[in-house]
Amino acid sequence: MVLPIVAYGYPVLNKVAKDIDADYPDLQQLIDNMFETMYNANGVGLAAPQIGLGIRIFVIDSEQLFQDDEEENETTNDTQAGDEEKEKGLKQAFINARIVQKGGKAWPYNEGCLSIPHIHEDVMRAEKIRIQYYDRNFELHDEIFDRITARVILHEYDHIEGVLFTSYLSPLKRRLIKRKLDRISKGLVNVDYPMRFPAKKRR
Repeated sequence: MVLPIVAYGYPVLNKVAKDIDADYPDLQQLIDNMFETMYNANGVGLAAPQIGLGIRIFVIDSEQLFQDDEEENETTNDTQAGDEEKEKGLKQAFINARIVQKGGKAWPYNEGCLSIPHIHEDVMRAEKIRIQYYDRNFELHDEIFDRITARVILHEYDHIEGVLFTSYLSPLKRRLIKRKLDRISKGLVNVDYPMRFPAKKRR
Protein backbone atom coordinates (compact mmCIF):
# COMPACT_ATOMS: atom_id res chain seq x y z
CA MET A 1 0.00 0.00 0.00
CA VAL A 2 1.29 3.44 -0.94
CA LEU A 3 1.15 5.76 2.05
CA PRO A 4 1.08 9.58 1.99
CA ILE A 5 4.38 11.26 2.81
CA VAL A 6 4.24 14.10 5.30
CA ALA A 7 5.63 17.42 4.14
CA TYR A 8 8.07 19.87 5.66
CA GLY A 9 6.49 21.51 8.71
CA TYR A 10 4.98 18.40 10.29
CA PRO A 11 6.21 18.24 13.93
CA VAL A 12 7.01 14.51 13.65
CA LEU A 13 9.85 15.38 11.28
CA ASN A 14 11.62 17.32 14.03
CA LYS A 15 11.32 14.81 16.87
CA VAL A 16 13.63 11.99 17.90
CA ALA A 17 11.86 8.73 17.09
CA LYS A 18 11.34 5.93 19.62
CA ASP A 19 12.56 2.34 19.60
CA ILE A 20 10.11 -0.46 18.91
CA ASP A 21 10.15 -4.17 19.73
CA ALA A 22 9.54 -7.25 17.61
CA ASP A 23 5.87 -7.26 18.59
CA TYR A 24 5.14 -3.91 16.96
CA PRO A 25 1.71 -4.29 15.28
CA ASP A 26 1.81 -5.33 11.60
CA LEU A 27 5.56 -4.67 11.38
CA GLN A 28 6.14 -6.70 8.21
CA GLN A 29 3.25 -5.01 6.44
CA LEU A 30 4.52 -1.61 7.52
CA ILE A 31 7.97 -2.31 6.10
CA ASP A 32 6.47 -3.57 2.83
CA ASN A 33 4.33 -0.43 2.63
CA MET A 34 7.35 1.77 3.27
CA PHE A 35 9.27 0.16 0.41
CA GLU A 36 6.24 0.48 -1.89
CA THR A 37 5.78 4.13 -0.89
CA MET A 38 9.47 4.84 -1.47
CA TYR A 39 9.48 3.25 -4.93
CA ASN A 40 6.25 5.00 -5.90
CA ALA A 41 7.92 8.35 -5.15
CA ASN A 42 11.15 7.34 -6.96
CA GLY A 43 13.10 7.54 -3.72
CA VAL A 44 16.09 5.57 -2.46
CA GLY A 45 15.19 5.85 1.21
CA LEU A 46 12.22 6.48 3.47
CA ALA A 47 11.95 6.84 7.25
CA ALA A 48 8.92 6.19 9.43
CA PRO A 49 8.62 9.86 10.50
CA GLN A 50 8.07 10.69 6.83
CA ILE A 51 4.81 8.73 6.93
CA GLY A 52 3.86 10.31 10.26
CA LEU A 53 5.17 7.61 12.61
CA GLY A 54 7.64 8.59 15.33
CA ILE A 55 9.39 5.21 15.44
CA ARG A 56 12.95 4.18 14.58
CA ILE A 57 12.48 2.44 11.25
CA PHE A 58 13.82 3.38 7.86
CA VAL A 59 14.25 1.55 4.58
CA ILE A 60 16.77 2.11 1.81
CA ASP A 61 17.52 0.75 -1.64
CA SER A 62 20.78 2.24 -2.85
CA GLU A 63 21.07 -0.59 -5.40
CA GLN A 64 18.96 1.58 -7.72
CA LEU A 65 21.77 4.13 -7.89
CA PHE A 66 24.13 1.59 -9.45
CA GLN A 67 21.84 -0.14 -11.95
CA ASP A 68 22.87 2.12 -14.84
CA ASP A 69 26.53 1.47 -14.11
CA GLU A 70 25.94 -2.29 -14.05
CA GLU A 71 24.08 -2.20 -17.37
CA GLU A 72 26.89 -0.17 -18.90
CA ASN A 73 29.50 -2.62 -17.63
CA GLU A 74 27.59 -5.53 -19.17
CA THR A 75 27.99 -3.98 -22.63
CA THR A 76 31.75 -3.48 -22.33
CA ASN A 77 34.60 -5.95 -22.02
CA ASP A 78 37.31 -3.64 -20.71
CA THR A 79 36.98 -4.57 -17.03
CA GLN A 80 40.26 -5.84 -15.67
CA ALA A 81 40.56 -8.52 -13.01
CA GLY A 82 42.63 -6.19 -10.85
CA ASP A 83 40.06 -3.40 -10.82
CA GLU A 84 38.79 -2.24 -7.46
CA GLU A 85 35.42 -3.79 -6.63
CA LYS A 86 32.61 -1.37 -7.42
CA GLU A 87 30.03 -0.32 -4.89
CA LYS A 88 26.85 -2.33 -5.43
CA GLY A 89 24.38 -0.74 -3.05
CA LEU A 90 22.05 -2.22 -0.47
CA LYS A 91 18.35 -2.92 -0.04
CA GLN A 92 17.54 -3.17 3.67
CA ALA A 93 15.20 -2.22 6.49
CA PHE A 94 16.83 -0.68 9.56
CA ILE A 95 15.10 -0.91 12.96
CA ASN A 96 16.28 0.80 16.17
CA ALA A 97 19.45 1.88 14.39
CA ARG A 98 22.35 3.57 16.17
CA ILE A 99 25.36 5.11 14.47
CA VAL A 100 28.41 3.86 16.35
CA GLN A 101 31.12 5.65 14.43
CA LYS A 102 31.69 8.02 11.52
CA GLY A 103 34.95 8.28 9.64
CA GLY A 104 36.76 9.01 6.41
CA LYS A 105 36.89 12.33 4.62
CA ALA A 106 33.63 14.30 4.51
CA TRP A 107 32.43 14.81 0.94
CA PRO A 108 29.64 16.76 -0.75
CA TYR A 109 26.68 15.31 -2.63
CA ASN A 110 23.51 16.88 -3.97
CA GLU A 111 20.67 15.63 -1.76
CA GLY A 112 16.91 15.92 -1.85
CA CYS A 113 14.09 14.64 0.35
CA LEU A 114 10.64 13.23 -0.39
CA SER A 115 9.24 15.40 2.41
CA ILE A 116 10.81 18.50 0.84
CA PRO A 117 10.06 18.11 -2.88
CA HIS A 118 11.93 20.04 -5.59
CA ILE A 119 14.69 21.28 -3.29
CA HIS A 120 18.18 19.87 -3.76
CA GLU A 121 21.38 21.12 -2.15
CA ASP A 122 24.93 19.90 -1.60
CA VAL A 123 25.44 18.35 1.83
CA MET A 124 28.72 17.33 3.44
CA ARG A 125 28.66 13.90 5.09
CA ALA A 126 31.14 11.39 6.44
CA GLU A 127 32.53 8.90 3.95
CA LYS A 128 32.23 5.83 6.17
CA ILE A 129 29.97 4.74 9.03
CA ARG A 130 29.59 1.89 11.45
CA ILE A 131 25.98 1.22 12.41
CA GLN A 132 24.16 -1.23 14.66
CA TYR A 133 20.57 -2.12 13.75
CA TYR A 134 17.96 -4.83 13.62
CA ASP A 135 16.68 -6.06 10.27
CA ARG A 136 13.01 -6.83 9.55
CA ASN A 137 13.39 -10.23 11.22
CA PHE A 138 14.81 -8.54 14.32
CA GLU A 139 18.26 -9.99 13.80
CA LEU A 140 21.01 -7.71 15.11
CA HIS A 141 23.67 -6.38 12.72
CA ASP A 142 26.86 -4.40 13.31
CA GLU A 143 28.16 -3.29 9.91
CA ILE A 144 30.32 -0.77 8.11
CA PHE A 145 29.17 1.08 5.00
CA ASP A 146 30.82 3.73 2.89
CA ARG A 147 30.30 6.26 0.11
CA ILE A 148 26.81 6.40 -1.43
CA THR A 149 25.20 3.72 0.71
CA ALA A 150 26.62 5.34 3.85
CA ARG A 151 25.19 8.67 2.71
CA VAL A 152 21.72 7.26 2.08
CA ILE A 153 21.79 5.63 5.51
CA LEU A 154 22.95 8.86 7.17
CA HIS A 155 20.17 10.84 5.47
CA GLU A 156 17.49 8.42 6.66
CA TYR A 157 19.11 8.06 10.07
CA ASP A 158 18.83 11.82 10.46
CA HIS A 159 15.07 11.47 9.98
CA ILE A 160 14.74 9.19 13.02
CA GLU A 161 16.84 11.72 14.95
CA GLY A 162 14.49 14.56 13.97
CA VAL A 163 16.98 16.19 11.61
CA LEU A 164 16.35 17.33 8.01
CA PHE A 165 19.07 17.77 5.40
CA THR A 166 18.30 21.50 5.28
CA SER A 167 19.81 21.75 8.76
CA TYR A 168 23.26 21.29 7.19
CA LEU A 169 22.90 24.29 4.89
CA SER A 170 24.51 27.63 5.55
CA PRO A 171 22.33 30.43 7.01
CA LEU A 172 22.41 32.11 3.59
CA LYS A 173 21.20 28.99 1.78
CA ARG A 174 18.43 28.51 4.34
CA ARG A 175 17.26 32.08 3.81
CA LEU A 176 17.26 31.58 0.05
CA ILE A 177 15.00 28.52 0.23
CA LYS A 178 12.74 29.76 3.06
CA ARG A 179 9.97 30.85 0.69
CA LYS A 180 10.04 27.47 -1.07
CA LEU A 181 9.83 25.68 2.27
CA ASP A 182 6.87 27.84 3.32
CA ARG A 183 5.08 26.98 0.08
CA ILE A 184 5.71 23.28 0.62
CA SER A 185 4.27 23.40 4.14
CA LYS A 186 1.16 25.08 2.73
CA GLY A 187 0.71 22.45 0.04
CA LEU A 188 1.58 24.87 -2.76
CA VAL A 189 3.73 22.37 -4.61
CA ASN A 190 3.11 19.88 -7.40
CA VAL A 191 4.13 16.29 -6.67
CA ASP A 192 3.28 13.01 -8.33
CA TYR A 193 2.96 11.01 -5.11
CA PRO A 194 0.52 11.32 -2.18
CA MET A 195 1.47 13.88 0.48
CA ARG A 196 0.01 15.38 3.65
CA PHE A 197 0.64 19.05 4.37
CA PRO A 198 0.66 20.61 7.86
CA ALA A 199 -0.98 23.89 6.86
CA LYS A 200 -3.89 22.05 5.21
CA LYS A 201 -4.31 19.90 8.31
CA ARG A 202 -4.88 22.95 10.51
CA ARG A 203 -7.71 24.32 8.36
